[in-house]
Amino acid sequence: MKLLNDAQPAHDLTYNDVFMVPSRSSVTSRMDVDLRTPDGVGTTLPLVVANMTAVAGRRMAETVARRGGIAILPQDISHEAIEDMVSQVKASHPVFESPVTVSPNEHVANVLALLGKRAHGTAVVVQSGTPIGIVTERDCLSVDRFTPVGDVMSTHMVTAAQDVDLYAAFDSMTDHNLEFMPVVDGDQLAGVLTRKGVLRSTIYQPALDPAGRLMVGGAIGINGPVREKADALLAAGVDILVVDTAHGHQEKMLEALPLVTAARDAFADTTGRRIQVVAGNVVSPAGVNDLVRAGADVLKVGVGPGAMCTTRMMTGVGRPQFSAVLECADAAREAGAHVWADGGVKYPRDIALALAAGAASVMIGSWFAGTHESAGDLMTDANGRLYKESFGMASARAVRNRTKDQSAFDRARLALFEEGISQSRMYLDPERPGVEDLVDMIIAGVRSSFTYAGARSIDEFRDRAIVGVQSAAGYDEGRPRETSW
Repeated sequence: MKLLNDAQPAHDLTYNDVFMVPSRSSVTSRMDVDLRTPDGVGTTLPLVVANMTAVAGRRMAETVARRGGIAILPQDISHEAIEDMVSQVKASHPVFESPVTVSPNEHVANVLALLGKRAHGTAVVVQSGTPIGIVTERDCLSVDRFTPVGDVMSTHMVTAAQDVDLYAAFDSMTDHNLEFMPVVDGDQLAGVLTRKGVLRSTIYQPALDPAGRLMVGGAIGINGPVREKADALLAAGVDILVVDTAHGHQEKMLEALPLVTAARDAFADTTGRRIQVVAGNVVSPAGVNDLVRAGADVLKVGVGPGAMCTTRMMTGVGRPQFSAVLECADAAREAGAHVWADGGVKYPRDIALALAAGAASVMIGSWFAGTHESAGDLMTDANGRLYKESFGMASARAVRNRTKDQSAFDRARLALFEEGISQSRMYLDPERPGVEDLVDMIIAGVRSSFTYAGARSIDEFRDRAIVGVQSAAGYDEGRPRETSW
């Protein structure tokens, strides 16, 4: 990245403080841009779902991986739950979307509770694994909540075989004026296709492990039996280990990292596969260098920029994110490592600027919380707007989850120290209610940024991007107006 006019301000910069200048470009189409990440993780999009309990779960993990990113499962859920989530992600089809299934004898109330789990908003009614109908929210609204599903389902259903050509499936759905099509293997339900999903499958490449299964990561804290937790995550089948704590540049992290890398190396000796170890969070070159020496392949950069984080207001500690990513990425490159920009992104431009500053991927948390696929339950406010609850991972709510095995006294004492928001409503955007809708918007913007810079890859974008510093008025000038002024 080059600074316009060699402008190097005496103060640190946020994403809002900078802009990118277009360069002479031979990249004529967004589709000429390859967004494979250079960090060795194996993802085809530079998007990582943050390991927040309210955000990253099985549905989020499989959906994002199907489009090329990866989700990191949180550290404060049970190992049994992790094993179950990982196994379900690995069993998910890399192209067909996962269906919501109900039996014809279930009540309509059960369907309404399940439909919010998937953006396609349709359930497949199955009997002994065979699809016999479909049901939508509209089918359920004008009947008693205890009405059997079989009484309201539609049997007007077009199915596709498992070896269906995607273009033919799209044409079939268009001809029959359908948005949704069950896929069958023989007479058994194998997944579903949607018109948007088919289009996305021609645009994105899924993030797959060497066995061709969807990828998913797992987080570990720096306390407790770190080596045992790392071994357990690897045995469960995760594709990346993230050693995570709010203050990554501390002695306990430097003690924990070698334990994790030892588990990773033992796993590599057994399986022949070496997976990456991510550690953080840091915001300085010194933190980068210490964690790389302790064994980290990738550094998470960011203290305080997240929407749910109150660290800067509570402690005064943190750093504006653009400058933190820029300096840490330079230090990581010299040390043979990479960085992920963690937090502070609100628009596609922010992700493009993080990549320009040198990030290999960008972590997103709260932005994805308000989607059908996030881990929270779908709720409705007094005005009928749909939302999910989100909370920070240093909040009292998250601390309670992580310390549930400790004594009542210790838990009560830890609850006195909270630095995150324990409850926040993240409203679903009616235009983009699913995480894939947000991914479409983000990637469209990022690919377009690459064409402006004349870059076909993330490494090329980092080298070619020309970034300048702007005033608050400069940032405001670039914002669209939804109403006249």
